[in-house]
Amino acid sequence: MEITDLTPAERRVRDAFPLGEGVDFRESDDEDPAQGASWGPGRTLRAEVLRELLLDGPVREGRIAGLKVTGARITGCLDLKYGTVGHPVRLRFCHFEEAPDLYGAQVVALVLSDSVLPGLTAGSLRAEGVVRITCCRVTGPVRLQGAKLAGAFFANGARLGRPGEVPEEPVLQLNHAEVGTDVWAPGLVAHGKVHLNGAVVRNQVNLNDAELNAPGDTALHAEVLTVGTDLHAMRLRTRGRVNLGGARIPRQLNLAYARLSNPGGRALRASSSVVGELWLREAAPIEGSVNLRRAQFDLLHVPPEVWPRQVQTDGLSYRVLTPHLPAEQRLPLLEGEPDGYLPQPYEQLTTAYRTVGDDAAARTVQLAKLRRHRRTLPPYARLWGYLQDAAVGYGFRPMRAAGWLLLLLCTGTLAFALHHPYALKPSEAPAFNPLFYTLDLLLPIIDFGQEAAFAPRGWYQWLSYLLIATGWVLATTIAAGVTRSLNRQ
Repeated sequence: MEITDLTPAERRVRDAFPLGEGVDFRESDDEDPAQGASWGPGRTLRAEVLRELLLDGPVREGRIAGLKVTGARITGCLDLKYGTVGHPVRLRFCHFEEAPDLYGAQVVALVLSDSVLPGLTAGSLRAEGVVRITCCRVTGPVRLQGAKLAGAFFANGARLGRPGEVPEEPVLQLNHAEVGTDVWAPGLVAHGKVHLNGAVVRNQVNLNDAELNAPGDTALHAEVLTVGTDLHAMRLRTRGRVNLGGARIPRQLNLAYARLSNPGGRALRASSSVVGELWLREAAPIEGSVNLRRAQFDLLHVPPEVWPRQVQTDGLSYRVLTPHLPAEQRLPLLEGEPDGYLPQPYEQLTTAYRTVGDDAAARTVQLAKLRRHRRTLPPYARLWGYLQDAAVGYGFRPMRAAGWLLLLLCTGTLAFALHHPYALKPSEAPAFNPLFYTLDLLLPIIDFGQEAAFAPRGWYQWLSYLLIATGWVLATTIAAGVTRSLNRQ
């Protein structure tokens, strides 16, 4: 391009470039770049002029060249595809008429903060420093799939997509990208899908106060995401599915105060993920189902009221549950398993209570497990289960057996005291004692010589049969309870 072709605005940028100085075209600090289409020639730059400066612009010895423009209208496509740009690119508060194309380019740093763009194509971008779209308004897709950024990616306060629309193509594409430090996007608003699946972020992902809207679709697709430390998403609001299947987050996945909503569908999927701590403290009740199958957590801080009715927990493992609550408040989560009775979730909850030394809660969970399992058995097995439950709570309520024994002992003693059974051999029979006679009937392994010497008649004979049968049931269930206790030890 000939030097004579440059407009006065372009000459200002050309002269400032080798010095690394900035050019600010704004008339006031509160200008809105969305009105940039009406800006005149005095602040209009052609994209091809900027391209020539970045790829082959003048440099001055002892100075660091760079493109630093604020408040300009940029016409045409800034095409840097596969180019190598050895200077920082800073185009703030600018209005782009066409989406810049940096596919496969190599840049030092790319800053587009507070600008308005119809899109950004930067797949496979290589950046030695940061990439910023802070507070940008981008109506089309931001394509950074496969990018390798030595620094951070900033999208805090950015507005992506068009309100009320869910385009087929994701509005933010960081899938399979590698970010050397952080993905920093608090306050991000996305009207469309956000893709982070397969991305590797060396430090943390920050989505605090973000709003992701993709009703009926996947608002956040972050399968197999690998994060170096934390994923912060406090006060996150989503309309659509959050997919964290297979993610690796060694410290915190913080969803405190979040509002996850996908009515009639999956609101949260974290199956097969490995996370240090999951926090849903003070979060709104999740609208939609949750899939935590085969996920691994060190700590779960989730109040029971946050969980929806359907939560898939088969294979879920965790070490500690907070806040510490009675087992009765945690059990409804296991009842909501859509596949019916599964033993592993009950065993996991039992282990968590034993880890913190709450054996009473652990026994409550085991009792609930047996009762839930009973519903799956044939009628005759359910009947035996009801007897064991009523007698001693499947061995987890041993004091109940003492109560039953005492009641039966009193009943039998009173009945046989009022009507002595007749002696089988009067000359050899010992003196009748209703208390020890009842004990002989109730306890099969104890023999006081009363049962063999006397025989009741009429309905007293049926009472003796009842005492013998219930004695056997109690003895069997007590033995089962003792066995379970020994096995736990």
